[in-house]
Amino acid sequence: MNDKIKKRIDELIEILNKASKEYYVLDNPTITDQEYDDYYSELLRLEEAYPSLKREDSPTLRVGGEAISKFEKVTHKTPMLSFDDIFNEEEIIAFDERIKKTIKNPTYTVEPKMDGLSGSLIYEKGILVRVATRGDGVVGENITANGKTIKSIPLRLNKDIDIEVRGEIYMSKSSFAKANKERELNKEPLFANPRNAAAGSVRQLDSKITAKRNLDFMAYFIPNPRDYGIKTQEESLKFLKELGFVTNYKLNTVADTAKEIIKDIEKLASIRKELPYEIDGVVLKVNNLDDEEKLGTTARVPRWGIAYKFPAEEVLTTLKEIKFTVGRTGKITPNAIFSPVHVAGSLISKATLHNEDYCLAKDIRVGDTISIRKAGDVIPEVVRVITERRNGTEKKFKMIENCPICNSRIIRKETESDYYCPNNMCPARKIENIIHFASRDAMNIDGMGESVIEDLYNEGFITNITDIYDIDKYQEELINLEGYGKKKIENLKIATEKSKSNSLEKLLFGLGIRNVGAKTAKILAKNYKTLDNLMNATLEELTSINDIGEIIAKSIIDYFKDEENIKIINKLKELGINMNYINNSGYEEKDEFKGKTFVLTGTLINITRDKASEIIENLGGKVSSSVSSKTSVVIVGASPGSKYDKALELGIPIWKEEEFINKIEK
Repeated sequence: MNDKIKKRIDELIEILNKASKEYYVLDNPTITDQEYDDYYSELLRLEEAYPSLKREDSPTLRVGGEAISKFEKVTHKTPMLSFDDIFNEEEIIAFDERIKKTIKNPTYTVEPKMDGLSGSLIYEKGILVRVATRGDGVVGENITANGKTIKSIPLRLNKDIDIEVRGEIYMSKSSFAKANKERELNKEPLFANPRNAAAGSVRQLDSKITAKRNLDFMAYFIPNPRDYGIKTQEESLKFLKELGFVTNYKLNTVADTAKEIIKDIEKLASIRKELPYEIDGVVLKVNNLDDEEKLGTTARVPRWGIAYKFPAEEVLTTLKEIKFTVGRTGKITPNAIFSPVHVAGSLISKATLHNEDYCLAKDIRVGDTISIRKAGDVIPEVVRVITERRNGTEKKFKMIENCPICNSRIIRKETESDYYCPNNMCPARKIENIIHFASRDAMNIDGMGESVIEDLYNEGFITNITDIYDIDKYQEELINLEGYGKKKIENLKIATEKSKSNSLEKLLFGLGIRNVGAKTAKILAKNYKTLDNLMNATLEELTSINDIGEIIAKSIIDYFKDEENIKIINKLKELGINMNYINNSGYEEKDEFKGKTFVLTGTLINITRDKASEIIENLGGKVSSSVSSKTSVVIVGASPGSKYDKALELGIPIWKEEEFINKIEK
C-alpha cells in the first residue's frame, strides 16, 4: 500500500514542480490553475495521512511552517562582494578603459540590476538545503524556511548536482500593491517600497507570513562556474536557466564596447516602467571568466564588474507650504510641504530645505512647481524650481525671526549657516532631546520611541530626560491612556532601569552635546573614564586627543558651563545613572595598539571587518580607511587591494589576519 502511495506522491510532485517551472521559468503554463490546485490538494491530503513519505522538494513546503525564535548566522564559503557604483557615460567609458589596460578585446554582459536583496542558495544533489541573506558579505543569516516559500526558487534542480546559486530576492510591483492594500485594510503602516517590503518579508520569524507576501527570486551568478565547465558569464546564465531558475535572459545582453553598453542601458531605461518589477540600474560584468580571474577583486569589490545606477527619478509637484521645525540642539530647519507624489517606490509629501542660504540660492517660493527626487534613492530632496511655470502668485521665501514653538528670537552665528532657538526650555527642543536620549545609539531604552515620548510629554509626565526614570509615579494615570496596559508600563520600567547601567559613552551621546556624535562620545569616555573628569577638562587637554578638534572641544566646554545642564547631570547621578566608562569588550588597551592607526584591506575570513575595527578601538587603536605616512599597521586579508600595494611602497608594517588574531588574543 505504501509503495502505491509513495508512487502517487512522486507523480504529483513531478507534475507540480514541472508546472511551476513552466509557469515561472518558461512563462508557458500547460495546465490550468484549477488543475494545479486539484493536484496540490491531493498531495497535501496524502502527506498529512503519510507524513513519513513527505519529500524535501515537496511544493507543500511553500506555505511556510513553524515559527522560529531567531535566525542563525552562516558564513559564506565565498564572500558575497558588492559592486562599486557609477552614474554617467563618462564613468562607463572609464570602466571600459581600465579593463582594457589588463584585458585585450574584453566583452561584457549587461544585466538589469534588480532592486531587492541578495540571496545565496545551496543545493546538495539537486535538493535545496539552505537559503541565506548576504549580511555583511562574509556572514549572513539562514532564512531557509522562508526561502522555501518563494515559488520561483526551485526546491529540486533539473540536475542532481552540488551547487551554490546567487540572485535577487524581490517583490514584484503587483505583489507590492497587493500587500499594501491588505495592510491598509488592516490599518497597518504601508511598506515604503518593494525593496524594503522584500527585505522585511524574508526576515519574518514565521515563514507563513513570508509565504503570504508572494516574493520572487531571479538567479544571476554562480560563485564557482568552472566546476561545471562554464567559461563565460553568458554561459552561467544559460546554465542557471537549464537548472530551472528564473533568469533575465530576455533582457541580458553582451556588449563589445562602451558605446554598445550605453546603447543597451538606454534601451533598458526606456522600458523600465513597463517591467513587472523594479530595477535601479544595470550590472556590467566582464564576460570571459579567464579575464575575470586576471582582474581579481579588491578587499571590497570585484575589479571585473561595476553597477551603473539610473539617474534618480524626478517628479514634479507643487510646493504648498514651507514649515519650520526645531531640532534637539535648537536648529531651525525649513521643510518643503508639497502635494504627495510617488518617488522611487514610495509616497512622499515633504523634504528638507536645509537652511536659509539653500532656499535663497534656489529661489524657492511657495506655489512653485518643484522637482523632487530621492538622493541615493533614499532621502527626498528638492532638485530645482520650474521657474517657467510661475504665474506671479508665488510667495518668496522669508526666514522666520522667532522660534515657531516658543516664539524666542532665533539667532545665527557668523560662522554657521543655520539658525538656532536659544531657549533651552523650548518644548520642541525638549521633546527632541528626550527622543534622542532614549534612542538606540544613546541610552537605548526599549519601547520608548518617538510616539511614546510625545504622549508622555503631552500628558505632562515627562518634561526633561530625568523624568524618564520617574514614570512609575504615574502608573495609574498611564493605565487610563489608550494603548498603555500593565505589560507595556512594566516593560518601560524594566527598560529604563536597565539603561541606568550603560557605559559612559551612551550617556555622553544621549546628553546631546553639540558636535559630539556616538564615535566622539566613545573616544571621550575611554580617555576620561568618568563624567566628572570630562567636566573638569580644559580646552588644551581636549584638543590634544586624536579626533577632538577645537570646535568639538569648545562645544564640550560650553555645555558644562551651562547651569541647567549641570542640574540635569546632578539629578541623573541621584537617580543612579552610571557615570563611568565600562569596558564590556573583554579587551584591555595594549601597547601594540594604543595610539596607533590601522588600515584593513582584503577579505577577513575568521572575523568581520566591523568586529575587527571594534576590537582595534577597544585595544586603544584607531581605524582609518586610507593608507598614508601616518598609518602604523596595515592588516591584510585575502585578495588585498591597492592599500596593500601602497603599504609596501611606504614601508608600513603589514600583519596578516592570523598574526592580527594572535596579537589580540594573547
